[in-house]
Amino acid sequence: MTQGTCQEPFTPLRDLLDANLASGAEAGASLAVVRDGELVVDLWGGTARAGEPWLEDTIVQVWSVTKPMAALTVLVLVDRGALDLDAPVASYWPAFRRGDVLVRHLLAHTSGYAGWTAPLDVAGLLDLEHSEQLLAEQEPWWEPGTASGYHMIGYGHLLDGLVRAATGKPLAEQYRDLVAGPLGADFHLGVPEEALDRCADLEPPPPGGLDLSLLPEGNLLVPTIANPLLDVGGFCNSAEWRRVSVAGCNGHGNARSIARAQSVVSHGGEVGGVRLLSPATIDRIFEVQADGPDLVLMVPLRWGIGYGLPQPASAPAVPEGRVCWWTGYGGAIVVNDLDRRVTVAYAMNRMENHFTSSPRTDAYVRTAFACLEAVAR
Repeated sequence: MTQGTCQEPFTPLRDLLDANLASGAEAGASLAVVRDGELVVDLWGGTARAGEPWLEDTIVQVWSVTKPMAALTVLVLVDRGALDLDAPVASYWPAFRRGDVLVRHLLAHTSGYAGWTAPLDVAGLLDLEHSEQLLAEQEPWWEPGTASGYHMIGYGHLLDGLVRAATGKPLAEQYRDLVAGPLGADFHLGVPEEALDRCADLEPPPPGGLDLSLLPEGNLLVPTIANPLLDVGGFCNSAEWRRVSVAGCNGHGNARSIARAQSVVSHGGEVGGVRLLSPATIDRIFEVQADGPDLVLMVPLRWGIGYGLPQPASAPAVPEGRVCWWTGYGGAIVVNDLDRRVTVAYAMNRMENHFTSSPRTDAYVRTAFACLEAVAR
């Protein structure tokens, strides 16, 4: 059932994907591992939608695995001197009313702008300049820089507003020119017309997940999720949704393209002869910006600049060390391990009840790193 290539030491990873496809735990999925510049695992299989196979070039919405792509783009702009992580957002984006919110606060989910205060529908969300202006004009939900509160949907809007104001080009265009193009990564912030027919359809998680009615009064998760509420198995499979770059959550790619783009981080800023980041900029990723209960997700998280850092309570499969990572609603994940010069990526269309961890995703990550340990021995 699984297609693609897999070096012999990584056979357990192929076996796990085979088993999940055979059992129906997966509909369609892809796995990739880049090690020391080489694509040592490139697997895919299953169905993209009813009656259509998941092919080598199938892409799928990976929810918040989009965020590392947006963050990487901003870090490249930082490396080139177009942005300063310690500068106020308002110094680039004059419409942004608060002068105490820094660029690194946006990247690390500590800005206080986890969602929209004004009511917003999906049409308004897709009008990027409108929805970004609403964020720029509102007050933060907590004191900027004091804690993290996951910027679930608006993360890409905040970074797009910043990048657009600072460079005159939207985030999606900068991503395409600075990251995807040079690295040859088939990952999209806004799916082009010619790639729409390659998109797999998402299958929503099974019932029995998070019950929003049971959350404590005054929580920030409900206003973050519900304004606006996205139709996971319906509108999120439409061309209208896919075409627009909602760079906090609707990037489309597969494990190979995720690993290709993100391996520039695990390889110290350069992979395949393409250098995007200096060692100094890479070091800044690992500066801890928040470490404790996240005000939105209500689980312990450790945030660097643009990436999550290892936190066993919320990501038990992510190894310790010089590692940065993030995951997406439903299960997709990318893990960059700079100690091993390794990137592990997974993308699928049958979603789990997954925010930061779930058994299926954790099993892939653990298996991949067990294989890497075996290779090291």
